Amino acid sequence: MHATDHLNEADRLMTVCNSCRYCEGLCAVFPAMELRRSFADGDLNYLANLCHACGACYVDCQFSPPHEFQVNVPQTMAKVRTDSYRHYAWPKAFQPMFERNGLAIAIVAALSVAGFILGFALWHDPSVLTGTSGEFYRLMPHNVMAGLFGAVALYALLAIVMGFLNFWRDIGAGSVSAASGLSIWQAVKDVASLRYLDGGGVGCYNADEKPTDNRRLYHHLTFYGFLLCFAATSTGTIYHYVFDWPAPYGWTSLPKLFGIPGGIGLVVGPVGLFLAKLKRQDDLVDKAKFGMETAFLAMMFATGLTGLVLMVLRETSAMGIALAVHLGVVFALFLTMPYGKFVHGFYRFGALMLYAAERKADRPATVPTTAKA
Repeated sequence: MHATDHLNEADRLMTVCNSCRYCEGLCAVFPAMELRRSFADGDLNYLANLCHACGACYVDCQFSPPHEFQVNVPQTMAKVRTDSYRHYAWPKAFQPMFERNGLAIAIVAALSVAGFILGFALWHDPSVLTGTSGEFYRLMPHNVMAGLFGAVALYALLAIVMGFLNFWRDIGAGSVSAASGLSIWQAVKDVASLRYLDGGGVGCYNADEKPTDNRRLYHHLTFYGFLLCFAATSTGTIYHYVFDWPAPYGWTSLPKLFGIPGGIGLVVGPVGLFLAKLKRQDDLVDKAKFGMETAFLAMMFATGLTGLVLMVLRETSAMGIALAVHLGVVFALFLTMPYGKFVHGFYRFGALMLYAAERKADRPATVPTTAKA
């Protein structure tokens, strides 16, 4: 027996699929499955995070519902995948956050921080909320801003890394040298191209069973939009501390050249993913986690939108309020990162690293004894 009912069901399905192997050319899950004859909890969590939920196997499978075998790999893997986020989360005391309304938590956090910043400004210097100078650091000194947001970002990074290490150990990645340079490079290429989000070459399936590449496109916009926004923040930090160039920056500066397309990507991508999610067949998704996934998309969207609005309003009397709202959203994003859908990128990257190593070694990873069923 496994630790959860979802893992038990995943074991049953993988046993059926391993005897059939019709879908072995669709994605990475089935070749990785074929290396195994039995499945420990760590194996199943690895396969679940290797799954990109394209839905191709469900459509192609002769044993999918209404067949009596009830083989539904995408939905079962989605449930196991979500359970794995909770199981590996650090610290353990915060694991229940995955069971709560992530969107409500994020909104409350964003409004609380924005309200605190506005209240502080009103108490310290009310004129900052009506000025038109575009000087961000009148609202909050740069060192205070960097210290506050740097601390929450470092905590988020620490929590994500600790959770990832729990996952890494549980799937036995070290037994096949999954952290080698070649494995990392292959995983980087797979992530950068979203190689396994193509449904075996035709795209992801929706309720009408017509495959499209929309999810892949919107994932790209969200992913690269986030990276560009991170690059904008990083270059702004370098400008400030290395060159003593305080914000705001000109339209042709690197922070703007990175930030504008990044913000657009974070607006268009999450909206597209949300609309695509509404069109997906119910049998392909874990409907119980719709709120958690929506919270992730909402926070990404809000980060991009408030950043673009701030850029437009930076030399108006609305700059102070726009900055406070944007900072509140970013703070809430950092705070909820380790306990929501954001972590899926790290676990999937780790799963792809292990898959690359297993292909090279032509053998499965050996999971720790404590991770076996």
